[in-house]
Amino acid sequence: METFKNYLSLEKKYSLHTVTAYLADVEEFATYLKEKDATMELSQVNYPLIRSWIIHLVESGITNRTINRKIASLKAYYAFLVRTLKISSSPFLQHIPLKTQKKISIPFSEKEIEAVLSQVEQGEAYPQVRNRTIIELFYATGMRRAELIELKISDIDFSQQTIKVLGKRSKERIIPLIPSVIESLQSYLFSRKSLETNEIYLFLTDTGKKMYPKLVYNIINSYFSSATTKQKKSPHVLRHSFATHLLDNGADLNAVKELLGHAGLAATQVYTHSSIAELKNQYQNAHPRMTKK
Repeated sequence: METFKNYLSLEKKYSLHTVTAYLADVEEFATYLKEKDATMELSQVNYPLIRSWIIHLVESGITNRTINRKIASLKAYYAFLVRTLKISSSPFLQHIPLKTQKKISIPFSEKEIEAVLSQVEQGEAYPQVRNRTIIELFYATGMRRAELIELKISDIDFSQQTIKVLGKRSKERIIPLIPSVIESLQSYLFSRKSLETNEIYLFLTDTGKKMYPKLVYNIINSYFSSATTKQKKSPHVLRHSFATHLLDNGADLNAVKELLGHAGLAATQVYTHSSIAELKNQYQNAHPRMTKK
């Protein structure tokens, strides 16, 4: 399993979070396999055995989306075994993913985001300054939670007013920063000095340690809980809001794709559904038949 781990992290350049998830999924299947047949090796598996695991997962109440993710991990493992000549062909050649409902996140409105920013502007203690800067940076750049956590102080270029982000598969992108965010970052770095730490990462906990995913989620969820009744209040919804509001205000889809760090347009087009209201508004204001009325 160590060679597979190295393949994912070094060759495929997957994040630590993704590598951990892939390994956990394969280990879960290996445990299931041992319970079915203690003598069976992973390299001897056929598709009927995989199919029985899928049925087991379905019966346990796991969503089709989660099952497909687990199967994707297993599929990658068997592709690796083929690549390293451990097996001659993958047992997944005939596999068809389970059907899933399209997951649509409802973005925060501009009014909701302004309400949160107004609320978080109060207070000059380190946690408050940090939280305000995190919210502003999420909304101004659309970066992912993992990307924000991995930011280093050296990634900010104040002279060019940009920030360097390390995205999926270690792909770097440069995102421009608006003046208000530049000011917030400068204020934050001044406040950060109170921690007296040599940590290279930009955002730190109250004790000067590197931020962790749950803390970032809790910050966003806490502040937005008082400003919106939307069910989901997470860093991803802020990313979604960033993309949607740019598109609503006329940004080019390709430009938004680059800012988000998407490999292709298909991933970015998920955000266009939220712009239908604005599209409808422009249509009604511009179409000759509507204007005549």
